[in-house]
Amino acid sequence: MSPIVYLNGSYLDKDQARISPDDRGFLFGDGIYEVARAYGGVFFALDRHLNRLAYGLAALRIQGVDAHDLEPVCHELLARNGMAKSDAIVYLQVTRGAAPRTHAFPDPHVEPTVYATVSPLKPKGDQSVGVGVITAPDLRWTRCDIKSVALLANCLAAQAAREADVPEAVLLRDGVALEGTHTSFFGVIDGVVRTAPLSNYILPSITRAVVLEICEEAGIPYREFPVLQHELWTADELFLVSTTAEVMPIVSVDGRAVASGKPGPVARRLLELFRKKAGG
Repeated sequence: MSPIVYLNGSYLDKDQARISPDDRGFLFGDGIYEVARAYGGVFFALDRHLNRLAYGLAALRIQGVDAHDLEPVCHELLARNGMAKSDAIVYLQVTRGAAPRTHAFPDPHVEPTVYATVSPLKPKGDQSVGVGVITAPDLRWTRCDIKSVALLANCLAAQAAREADVPEAVLLRDGVALEGTHTSFFGVIDGVVRTAPLSNYILPSITRAVVLEICEEAGIPYREFPVLQHELWTADELFLVSTTAEVMPIVSVDGRAVASGKPGPVARRLLELFRKKAGG
């Protein structure tokens, strides 16, 4: 059976969903998206995801959508797809809408295109084993704080990772390891958890924020200071965090082992505490 999706106020079979070829998301990547996770049918930090969606809508000046009006849509999609008690991922996307192709915004503005879908959670990697990563130059635009659907640079780096038989690429800019193509990046340097501070060069990750809160609550030393490129080879630990990966230890970078080449104690502890907080 075709899954049920949400499109512009209606719930319908996915194979019946139709979007105009004039949609600016298709033509220009003029839109934003969000991904939220449910544990056993209960969303984790959904309000934070919707707040970030609202931030992106305001940054792109997309009118006509209240991000928080999409909260019941997320719950309804779980119910309609038989996932009310499942581990699942909801994807939300809002574009500026369909209009004759011109770079400037439509005038007058058009109704945005709002699309949402749900899928079963497919775990990415085994935290007990960890993952390898490669490094790649950060070729993205300078507003990475906006969760834009325009992800070509991310796709290119992710493809390079796939060809290297690892699940992620860590993006480097000016000698700094910023984040992955779809994850936030952390290191443990001299016993201190570190991650790049919020700026226009990284996404304000929900999981990143939760992990820092856990560090504060648990008395784990941390600092919002980036891991430098040369520190990748001497770090105590490295790990990724994201909605789908939770806390994922990195055991090798560009084929070179990180420390012992096994998941470290800090990442393991943070994963345990994260799951308690998330209810996973």
